[in-house]
Amino acid sequence: MATRRALHFVFKVGNRFQTARFFRDVLGMKILRHEEFEEGCKAACNGPYDGKWSKTMVGFGPEDDHFVAELTYNYGVGHYKLGNDFMGITLASSQAVSNARKLEWPLNEVTEGVFEIKAPGGYKFYLQNHNPPQSDPILKVTLAVSDLKKSLNYWSNLLGMKIYEKNEEKQRALLGYADNQCKLELQGIKGRVDHAAAFGRIAFSCPEKELLDLEDLMKRENQKILTPLVSLDTPGKATVQVIILADPDGHEICFVGDEAFRKLSKMDPEGGKLLDDAMAADKSDEWFARHKKPKASG
Repeated sequence: MATRRALHFVFKVGNRFQTARFFRDVLGMKILRHEEFEEGCKAACNGPYDGKWSKTMVGFGPEDDHFVAELTYNYGVGHYKLGNDFMGITLASSQAVSNARKLEWPLNEVTEGVFEIKAPGGYKFYLQNHNPPQSDPILKVTLAVSDLKKSLNYWSNLLGMKIYEKNEEKQRALLGYADNQCKLELQGIKGRVDHAAAFGRIAFSCPEKELLDLEDLMKRENQKILTPLVSLDTPGKATVQVIILADPDGHEICFVGDEAFRKLSKMDPEGGKLLDDAMAADKSDEWFARHKKPKASG
């Protein structure tokens, strides 16, 4: 499974301006690309919504070799209720810690040198106060599971992830497709996993020829397929094939054909400007409308 890649995690955001400020100015990420859509996604990438929405990819470097965040914004939806499903993203960046202090963004030291910080909407990030050991500062995504053994069977035996660490006493496991990629951490909790309204989605790529085999495997194993293999269009960009799965706790998983995705995900130098222009034009973003700088006259 070495040809599979961890790509991104999808967040639903209600305030693009504050969210962009957090990812750009606090974490220090770049806007990689921004795309606008007039109607809901066939694979529910923006959730169960039919209206206009946007997608903004942010990260520390190109999507070819960095794990990034996908920020989906549904016009007119300003808030999403959080569940207990997403437990945080851990990244190594002393610069992010410094940025947060400088901007007076609340930090909470949970262990020595590790700070919890919340993005707008309440999403948790954990900042390690040192330089990253690899080119990509994002180290792992942590998701809650109700039965660690059952989840390990799904993610390792069915999806082919390597188990890097396992601690049954702490009900925790670390998995991944390659040593130099962002890892997936599964953390056992008591009770059921609640996705509420903000439920996210984790995305991976694989060779396009593997998508049908993956779909057939899930059918044979009686596993949940949320969206059977489908083609998704992006205006002016490559069309990709995806399949959307759900693990035993209902975590949404997107597998996309790698060849077309590499074309789709090329960094757009105009991405930041496209996002800023969209925010300026969105009259429903009241915070941005009140605080945007007036244009110089003459």
